Amino acid sequence: MKSFSKRNNKGFTLIELLVVLLILGLLVGIVGPRVIGHSDDAKVSAAKIQIESISSALKMYKLDNGNYPSTDQGLEALVTPPQSGDIPKKWRKGGYLEGKVPKDPWMNDYVYMCPGAHGDFDLMSYGADGVAGGEEYNKDITSWDKE
Repeated sequence: MKSFSKRNNKGFTLIELLVVLLILGLLVGIVGPRVIGHSDDAKVSAAKIQIESISSALKMYKLDNGNYPSTDQGLEALVTPPQSGDIPKKWRKGGYLEGKVPKDPWMNDYVYMCPGAHGDFDLMSYGADGVAGGEEYNKDITSWDKE
C-alpha cells in the first residue's frame, strides 16, 4: 500500500485559490476604470480623424466640380452623384468616399452645411450626447476647431 505525503500533492489549497482570486479582483478594480475611461477618448479621436477624411473628400469634390456639394445634397454627394441642385459635370467615377458616408463614433450622422458659418463648409459631430453644445465628451467636434 502506498502512503501519501504532502510532498506528492500537486494541487492548490483553498487558501491559495482565494489569494489568487483576491489579487485578480484588486487588479480589475484598479485597472478596469482606467481602461473604460479611454474608450471615450478613442471615440473623440476617431471623430476628429473622420472629419479630416471627409473634409479631404469634400476638397477633392470641389477640385473636380468647381464647388462643394450644397447642404441639400449633403455628404451623400461624395458617394453617389447628386440628382438635384447644381449637378456636377465631372463627378469622379467611384465617388470620393469608399462605401458609404460614415456615421460618427456614437452612430449619429455628421452635420454638414455649405456654405458654412466658419468657412466654405462646416462639418461636425455633436459628440456623445448627439445634441449641439456640451462639455467634455458631449462637446461638439468640428472641422474648424483644430484643438
